[in-house]
Amino acid sequence: MANWVAAFLIIITLELGISTSAATLNETCLGADISFQLQFNLYQNSCPEAESIVFSWVQSAVAVDPRMAASLLRLHFHDCFVNGCDGSVLLDDTATFQGEKTAPPNLNSLRGFEVIDAIKSDLESVCPETVSCADVLAIAARDSVFLTGGPSWEVQMGRKDGVSASKAAATASLPGPNSTVAVLLANFQNVGLSLNDVVALSGAHTIGKARCSSFSSRISGGAGGGPDINLDFVQSLQQLCSSPDLSTTATTAAVAELDKGTPFTFDNQYYTNLLSGEGLLPSDQALAGQDQETRMIVETYVEDSDRFFEDFKASMVRMGSLVGVVGNTGEIRRNCRFVN
Repeated sequence: MANWVAAFLIIITLELGISTSAATLNETCLGADISFQLQFNLYQNSCPEAESIVFSWVQSAVAVDPRMAASLLRLHFHDCFVNGCDGSVLLDDTATFQGEKTAPPNLNSLRGFEVIDAIKSDLESVCPETVSCADVLAIAARDSVFLTGGPSWEVQMGRKDGVSASKAAATASLPGPNSTVAVLLANFQNVGLSLNDVVALSGAHTIGKARCSSFSSRISGGAGGGPDINLDFVQSLQQLCSSPDLSTTATTAAVAELDKGTPFTFDNQYYTNLLSGEGLLPSDQALAGQDQETRMIVETYVEDSDRFFEDFKASMVRMGSLVGVVGNTGEIRRNCRFVN
């Protein structure tokens, strides 16, 4: 295991041409008067085992449950889109605030919290109060993509964990499965991301599953269908979701694969599905059916998987730079579910 993890980390460094002899800084501006710096190789001295510990746990979790790769990647998305990447999505409710776990986009949907708990516990035993929960999410997301056949990239680190969370912010900020391209773009632009980021990051749906309630309008041939509606695909979804026992819990609800072609492989098949009218979520199919500019990007990714990988890596770094906690306003949580 140790040799494999070491080789993995070397691959990342060589792919991106990043020197391990000196830290590289990236400054993310947060308003006119606030700035924050993320850093490559931040834990090289303070916790050199950090990335290998995360990788080992993610590898084990994905081996047991291949769907966990998508779940861990999604946790990072849902963290960063709500007041920046601050680990707030991991906080349990308390007497003083309602956390993000019970917000409609997350309730009975987000998974992988136990994996993050295990990673954090291991890190705390090796280097206490050093690696933030927000950084753990960013590293685990990268490892999940790599372990399913996708690209690797160097993760910038140094995020602080937030000391609060907001159910209301999660409800308002997270893009919904029925979003139009215009709504998606507005959500992304609100956090400083672009139209190209919308299409590239939507490619994360090349792995994972979704509940019937997430694509109900696809079943009725509605939102997102456009000229590319695929009646055979819609009928297959109708059959899947016609069971009388459709529980609303995350563990027993009827689910469909986001990418029916290669559901556990991170590749560009997702975009091919969109052109054939087989995007599962209305927000997915909208990228090919509602907007000419997003459709052109989809077509580019179908023709050139390397371009998709490069754009996805760049978009993940940009999203991971959405830091909402600076200075003394954050902390390094000892337990990702609770503030210190």
